[in-house]
Amino acid sequence: MRLNKMANQSQKIVFKLVLTGGPCGGKTTGQSRLSTFFENLGWKVFRVPETATVLLSGGIKFADLSPDEAMKFQENLLKTMIQIENTFFELGRTCQRNCLIICDRGAMDASAFISKEKWEAMLSANNWNSVELRDNRYNHIVHMVSAANGAEDFYSTEDHACRSEGVELARELDYNAAAAWIGHPYFDVIDNSTDFDKKMNRLIACVCQRIGIDTGDRLNVNSKKRKFLVKSPLRPDTEFPPFQDFDVVHNYLQSDFRKAQVRLRKRGQKGHWSYIHTVRKFHPTNGQSVEVRTQLTHRDYLNMLPQRDDAHFTIFKKRRCFIFNNQYYQLDIYRQPTHPRCRGLVLLETYSAAYDQDALLASLPKFLTIEKEVTGDPAYSMYNLSLKEDWKTSNKYYAGSDYNGQVKCLTNGHANRLNGHEADKINGHGGVKLNGHSCNKVNGHAGEKNQVYSRISGLHKMNGHEQTNDTDLNNLKNINGTKPRSPKIPKKDALKV
Repeated sequence: MRLNKMANQSQKIVFKLVLTGGPCGGKTTGQSRLSTFFENLGWKVFRVPETATVLLSGGIKFADLSPDEAMKFQENLLKTMIQIENTFFELGRTCQRNCLIICDRGAMDASAFISKEKWEAMLSANNWNSVELRDNRYNHIVHMVSAANGAEDFYSTEDHACRSEGVELARELDYNAAAAWIGHPYFDVIDNSTDFDKKMNRLIACVCQRIGIDTGDRLNVNSKKRKFLVKSPLRPDTEFPPFQDFDVVHNYLQSDFRKAQVRLRKRGQKGHWSYIHTVRKFHPTNGQSVEVRTQLTHRDYLNMLPQRDDAHFTIFKKRRCFIFNNQYYQLDIYRQPTHPRCRGLVLLETYSAAYDQDALLASLPKFLTIEKEVTGDPAYSMYNLSLKEDWKTSNKYYAGSDYNGQVKCLTNGHANRLNGHEADKINGHGGVKLNGHSCNKVNGHAGEKNQVYSRISGLHKMNGHEQTNDTDLNNLKNINGTKPRSPKIPKKDALKV
């Protein structure tokens, strides 16, 4: 489960959601269902109208516009959309209750209707950039797949005055709408693999999961995060579907691993960055975890870097995001400098409800060579991968938790619970097997010491590569003449329905 909230909100939640997708995908019904569900929880719900529908209903016919007129129309549409959204965002900021803001399409949807060159020119002319419009503006993007793609018998344009697309055009628009949002850190696709009512339930469950609301058995949710080891080197970029590449930097912070795991993430393109602080909390009895994610400013990120845990390397990745067969994937390509165990490491992540292992593997992208599923395998936990010490001698290696919620660590190659009771050893690591793979719940990470490290290393080289992460710290020295300090990150448990 995940929770995204702005750093300046200590109590309430303001969650900015975009519903996008092709024609007849269920966006209108989805807005209504979400509104009812969250209003029943006591939330305030704002619904931002679709700007294109507002303008087109005034007599504008896009097909009648010249190329220059169409370009200017898209630019003005985006300016209008941003201003309308900002009005609702400000209302959400001042609202005294938890607030869900549902946007009927978002800023990046405009890029689906013009060429890449014109889109880049529009961004440049208005001093916009994709990271701000796509990654930093909204907390969560949900793509509702058009009925024209997988539920053709139910595709209709009768109930929408501004809709006239045939099935083939609807499929193309659906694909373009999804491609426009590839790269957002929290992007989910709701396809037509179930009936419409279940599709709506999956939408609500997806949003609840991202916010961190525990719905118990109220919603039928089968999807879970799956992770796969990919053989390198990868095939040429031309064999991939449309994708977005990002530079990603992770730093683990000092924490008591029996209670929580804490990390910082810096993610960006072309010098534009977004920053996230993540706290992964563990239930004291059942071992389940909740992730609380807080968006940070650049300054807050710099202030928190001195809390880095010296037991871990900084993790550098290239993250490639793409859609294949209506399924959203993230491909993490580990980069140096890091521990030799990460050299050439490539991991693929997605969400899937498939139970049959063979069927799941068969559905994965054919242009990737999948070696095995590693979901829940502590050997592929980013926390363990980033450890500087050898796993066999480290007292910080995290080997999962048992069914009583007791955290286990690895000592001399054996997994042991902290209370001294021995756990099973599998492949030298603690865990149980699922579908032939080591599949402990990775609900936390090792780190017995909670001391403050005062040493902040400067720019250095490792394995012949410069580690530039500490440049961020050096840049902080002259900001208003102040010393780095740690902003207080609000603590928020998952909401229980």
